[in-house]
Amino acid sequence: MTPADHDQAAQELKRAAERICALILTDDYPKIDIEIEKANLKRRVREIFPDKVQLYEMIYESRFRRLWEQWREHGGAAG
Repeated sequence: MTPADHDQAAQELKRAAERICALILTDDYPKIDIEIEKANLKRRVREIFPDKVQLYEMIYESRFRRLWEQWREHGGAAG
């Protein structure tokens, strides 16, 4: 993978993660669909950067979990 390919792949994953964050913040988007999006992103990480799956889990999965707890479990309040 060239440096340009690497950068493009990283941007693809970043956009997908940002989209998942936005979906979590959208109260009417079903949890099952968000879980599917997360599984697709993790699969893509495994395909593109197999040595970075653990890093993905530490950074993105924890972010998704925090957002879910803040926005979904507490009625949409960021408190």
